[in-house]
Amino acid sequence: MKGLHNRVDSRLLKQQIAESTIPRKTISFYKYARIGNVRLFRDHLYLMLADIDVLGRIYVAHEGINGQISVPSAHLNAFRVKLNEITFLENCRLNIAIEDDGKSFFKLAIKIRKKIVADGIEDENFDVTDNGRHINALELNEMVENGNTIMIDMRNHYEHEVGHFKGAIKPDVETFRESLPIVEEILEENRDKDVIMYCTGGIRCEKATAYFKHRGFDNLFQVDGGIIEYARKAKEYGIENKFIGKNFVFDDRLGERISEDIIAKCHQCGEPCDTHTNCANDACHILFIQCEKCTEEYSGCCSNKCEDFNKLPEEQRDELKGTIEFNGTKFGKGRYKAAKESVDIS
Repeated sequence: MKGLHNRVDSRLLKQQIAESTIPRKTISFYKYARIGNVRLFRDHLYLMLADIDVLGRIYVAHEGINGQISVPSAHLNAFRVKLNEITFLENCRLNIAIEDDGKSFFKLAIKIRKKIVADGIEDENFDVTDNGRHINALELNEMVENGNTIMIDMRNHYEHEVGHFKGAIKPDVETFRESLPIVEEILEENRDKDVIMYCTGGIRCEKATAYFKHRGFDNLFQVDGGIIEYARKAKEYGIENKFIGKNFVFDDRLGERISEDIIAKCHQCGEPCDTHTNCANDACHILFIQCEKCTEEYSGCCSNKCEDFNKLPEEQRDELKGTIEFNGTKFGKGRYKAAKESVDIS
């Protein structure tokens, strides 16, 4: 059977979800496992979730599943029941979003990938399920305060730019794959210390602790449930929240506030700001941080060049696409300096 997918126009779906009054919850979950027939599993999962109006983005691979979804509040129990029908997903942790209106996704997309977390690892003897020890919020705070612990952020630079744990080591990378050799050097220099790794919901640091354990390192720990669960438990336990700023998320929200601290700056004017957005010029679409003042000044664009391009008639924009270099074609996410020049349309 050919892979199932939603064939309705995306613009209509976005409008429908924006106007919907049905309460929804944004949830992330993952599980490393050995899946044999990935395509069969993918199609079964699509039919199962579409039946209860689940929206979102899910990746499946031979190594497991990774999902960020939106579930109608009335169907939460039904969703848990359906997941429990799949043996390796029974009682799977569900990370429920902290700052959420339930409108994070507008369609259901389940895609097959080579891996659920691209890593560049080709070692056939590596077992991703043999990972480091999980620790909760109480344990994390105790370990950090004992003075013989380092924390490593396993996320990308544009994520920890807006929020991170106090005192964490933050590799300046754009991909998880890029971080592995850098982190290995850090571990070599800190073999006498306990090492806590963290990420958004746990999926990257779980693979990282397993990989570095495979590489011969000890005393590896990961934050159970990632930043999302830590923040929830810190509040529940009434303990100090050692995460400052925003937690970047990979859905339409682009972030959820964990603390009131604003540690980042607008990429255009340099004023304190931690609001990520994508350039309103679809031919650019670069991810960057923009304050309200600059949003108004640049019409939601990352530069005058993109703003001027967006003012052109649609037919002219279509003709010029691919012939002009914008920030989104020149730089990685968040790696650019706002360009002031206007687009040459002569």
